[in-house]
Amino acid sequence: MSTLLLLLPALGWGLLPPVVAKIGGKPANQIFGTAAGLLLASLVVFVVVRPTTDLKSFLLAGLAGAFWIAGQVGQYIGYKKIGVSTTMPISTGLQLIGTSLIGVFIFGEWSTGIEKMAGISGIVLLIIGIWLTSIKDKGSQGNRKELTGTIIMLIFTTIGYCVYESIPKGFQSSGIAIFLPESIGMCVGVLIYLLFSGQMSAFKEKTSWLNSLGGIVFSFAAVSYIYSVRYNGVNTAFIVSQLSVVISTLGGMLVMHESKSKRELTLTLVGLVLIISGAFVTSVF
Repeated sequence: MSTLLLLLPALGWGLLPPVVAKIGGKPANQIFGTAAGLLLASLVVFVVVRPTTDLKSFLLAGLAGAFWIAGQVGQYIGYKKIGVSTTMPISTGLQLIGTSLIGVFIFGEWSTGIEKMAGISGIVLLIIGIWLTSIKDKGSQGNRKELTGTIIMLIFTTIGYCVYESIPKGFQSSGIAIFLPESIGMCVGVLIYLLFSGQMSAFKEKTSWLNSLGGIVFSFAAVSYIYSVRYNGVNTAFIVSQLSVVISTLGGMLVMHESKSKRELTLTLVGLVLIISGAFVTSVF
């Protein structure tokens, strides 16, 4: 059972990008549907499990969920501009770098010399891995300028992911207890995004509701990850969950038929190995 729980988060989070990309629609449709599906799933989990939490944790979890929207919108925009198989390694690597640095400067992690050396080594691996996955052949399909612009956009939107992943470290409540308030915060974040971007029409569009399947897939991964942490420990559960980037990258190529040259594919696979290695080093030490 514990082995199955280890693999389910990677499977769910790995399938989310190709599922949403395949359903299609604008990023507004995708983020609305994802949030709606998450809220539905979290309500079902709440009714079944009946977790309890305090008001402070509830509000902070809602805030974390709202920040998650910023990161997820960035990913969905990336899918449209440079494809799933290019966006996901870059986005995942940036998240790992960001959360590691927040852990060091805010939560005082990597307190010993060995931990600092290992952590810095892990970040170097992540940076090299991101760089390798973003390399394109000269004359290959896709605009280099657009790739650079998308990477810059992902750097800024990844801040949302980092805040989302860091806020729960200050909770007394965690796991299932904050799943519902996070989902509510995500829906509030979506409303704010749609309102200020002038895309409220997404509510009426069929594609938005079809994308709720993405939210259900994400919920499946999130709930299984919570239980994986309980049975396998934080480090083991986290490291194995990062295999999702391999699944999503390969899924982008197979499901969305995103082509890469032999050289680009080789560099992407090497980059993925380095990103997984970086995740291992930064989380174990």
